[in-house]
Amino acid sequence: MQPIIVGAGLTGLTLAWYWKQIGVRALVIEARERVGGRIHTVRQPGQAAGVEMGATWLGLKHTALTALLQSLNLSIVEQFLGDTAIYEPISTSPPQLVQLPHNSEPSYRIAGGTDTLIKALVEHLEPEQIVLGQPVRQIILENDQILVQTNENQYIGNMVVCTIPPNLWLRNIAFSPKLPLPLEEIAAQTHTWMGESIKVGLTYQQPFWKKPHAGATVFSNVGPISELYDHSAPEHRFFALKGFLNGAYQIATQQERKDIALQQLRKYYGKQVEMFDEYLDTVWAAEPFTYAAYQHPVLPHQNNGNPIFRQPYWNGKLFFGGSETADLFPGYMDGAVRSAKFLFDLIR
Repeated sequence: MQPIIVGAGLTGLTLAWYWKQIGVRALVIEARERVGGRIHTVRQPGQAAGVEMGATWLGLKHTALTALLQSLNLSIVEQFLGDTAIYEPISTSPPQLVQLPHNSEPSYRIAGGTDTLIKALVEHLEPEQIVLGQPVRQIILENDQILVQTNENQYIGNMVVCTIPPNLWLRNIAFSPKLPLPLEEIAAQTHTWMGESIKVGLTYQQPFWKKPHAGATVFSNVGPISELYDHSAPEHRFFALKGFLNGAYQIATQQERKDIALQQLRKYYGKQVEMFDEYLDTVWAAEPFTYAAYQHPVLPHQNNGNPIFRQPYWNGKLFFGGSETADLFPGYMDGAVRSAKFLFDLIR
């Protein structure tokens, strides 16, 4: 029998990669029809670059992630901000072009797209190790074996590691025997990273926002876009803007979100914003395999990194992982990698 990993996001795939290096062949079960979880790079067929609708940035302080990238021979590029930014403090005043101070801790992106990390991990695994399109509905401990049941199949393993967000597994998966009540209570009060986010992106033929006195970065207290950044890959002749739309617009249609986004950008850049090639957005609260509604209000970061998630359960047959469970940088890609490394060291 083999260990089973629930979730083919960064934690699940990294743990499977760690295990593969010591000859352990884990089975990774994923609800979506794609791998990556909250890493979601959207690109047209044949495009060498794309727009990140999920996890995007990292810093040099994220040493677990940078070490993994180095092991997989992947590089990073510094996020371009420009010398000036458009700042919109209040609705009754026009946007301002402000000078950006020196950034002593710049942000970086993974060269070629965040999904290159996912692809590199998958390439080191055997195709049959990953099962897609199988939402897990029940996890059962029976006769010292683990039974993982989906809508269509049952998988048997000697242990299981659940790497999806805590509130998601609490709402969607039935555990038998039942989990300890303190664990369930904490899971219900754990913030799902990016769950309330709406990512928005537009692609263009030319990066007009990089012209003098244009402003390649936007910070707005007025919205609906609160932050906007250059998202280009000049080496591939790919130019894009990418940012965050106020989460309240999750109830709007995509056409309505596009209209209000363009209305805001016209204030900064004029009619040239209408010459976009593609508009993209992802409402993460509408992603059923990432987000489940909370029973009670939850604050950002609440219970992220809580040590209760890093304990073994069912006499060492059941473990929990994922970015929200990491002891350092929970919620970030680095936290996801740290969770995988912690589990690898704990279980072996």
